[in-house]
Amino acid sequence: MTPASEIPATAILGHRGAPLAAPENTLSALRVALEQGLDGFEYDVQPTRDGAAILLHDDTLERTTDGHGAVTEHTLAELIGLDAGAWFHKRYAGERLPLLEEALEVGGERGDERPLHMIELKQAGLVREVARALGERLDLRAILASFHRDVVLEARDAGLATMLLAERAEEHDREFVARERIDAHGVGPGGWRSDSGRREWACQRWSWSVDAPADLLEALRFPFNGINTNEGPRALALRELVRLAPDDRGPYPLTVPELVVDPTHGALGRGEWCGEWTVAVEVRNPFIWPVEVELELVVRKGAFELGARPRSLGLAPGASERTELALHGGSFSPGGDPCVAAHYRWRNAAGRTAGELVLDAPLVRVRNARLRREPLRLPLLREQPDDPEASVLVRRQGRSLHVSIESPGRLREPRVWANLDGVVTSGTRGLRLELPLDFDGQQGGVRFSCGIDGWPEPGARRRVLRRWAGGLPGDVHSGAPGRLIPG
Repeated sequence: MTPASEIPATAILGHRGAPLAAPENTLSALRVALEQGLDGFEYDVQPTRDGAAILLHDDTLERTTDGHGAVTEHTLAELIGLDAGAWFHKRYAGERLPLLEEALEVGGERGDERPLHMIELKQAGLVREVARALGERLDLRAILASFHRDVVLEARDAGLATMLLAERAEEHDREFVARERIDAHGVGPGGWRSDSGRREWACQRWSWSVDAPADLLEALRFPFNGINTNEGPRALALRELVRLAPDDRGPYPLTVPELVVDPTHGALGRGEWCGEWTVAVEVRNPFIWPVEVELELVVRKGAFELGARPRSLGLAPGASERTELALHGGSFSPGGDPCVAAHYRWRNAAGRTAGELVLDAPLVRVRNARLRREPLRLPLLREQPDDPEASVLVRRQGRSLHVSIESPGRLREPRVWANLDGVVTSGTRGLRLELPLDFDGQQGGVRFSCGIDGWPEPGARRRVLRRWAGGLPGDVHSGAPGRLIPG
């Protein structure tokens, strides 16, 4: 197995494979990541009741398979026949939960360099099994990652390349990885901007789930030793941008606004995740040569239309230009926001196209609510045409935020969910959350969403989730949370 010190700089790995193009943590998702041109992939490994290692992110089976219950309560024989693809799209129906050994074989048929495997262990108990599997594949490039220190130490002692994961760079982790000779430290987007993150580290620096254009550009300019991302093609385009324009230190070349949604006045009727907007787009030329830029709308989910075809822009080196796009449309539920794509083209002395680069930026749909002294009633989205009205009550008491169910919309055994500043929690009777210390001073508010899940009818096999905005249940398909703004 190749040690972490020999992994090329600025590696780009697909987070759980290619989760926007194929069901996460499946063999299909891993193969699509390689087809996109990524250097490898990250995937999560969970233990079965009888000690087998399978690819799955969640502790439970419901979100990405047709099974039920905790994965550790099932044997491999009970799990091997589950469908792990139909939830994503019917063309992936029948996709199985992969074994670790199957994932390690992906890319082995290629004649060029083997892909890099970042294997995240969600809990203790699998290091020996992973070491055994990797020990049988000496040509494999792999690094074992975990948020748990005991797992990382056990993997180090087993001779594996190791990475400690965290939300942000902290001094106690900097001291730990140096003292314990851990190969790498990986933190979330923006997690290296802390005081400790600016100091010297005795290990590789990685960042996980880096998707936003500005975060990707920062990571690839730094450069980190590697990142994983749900937006593989975007990351590859930005790595090429950094190669072509190494001295550029300007902002991300394509600036777009958020799309504020008022579901009660949507173009498709009450309750849907839609609207009409005039979008101000700013395009910058980051190159030292002139370019022509054509804009297009990339629809990922739902139905969107532009009012008129965007005009082509001719930009001198370093120049910027602002243009407006009229956009309308949407979808019934959050997630899959459309993108503006900018096709940069430049010509040689003979007037022929010499190069092209496509950069994109998501038009993120958000929903805002102003938090005052009186209770705030938040109506939930109608995510199916026949969904009944449902609502959640939000009440502030000092720094405490109380979230409770007002109307479950006929869902049985309802639970309330909330996403406050990126932390997702749930409860049966309600939730008590803590607002940030500086909440009242944040003009833009804090990221927030809430919702209710429950059984739609007796005998149903899957609970239904109703949401006020994106950000629930918190995966890549959930869309962006809304915002709570101080009143």
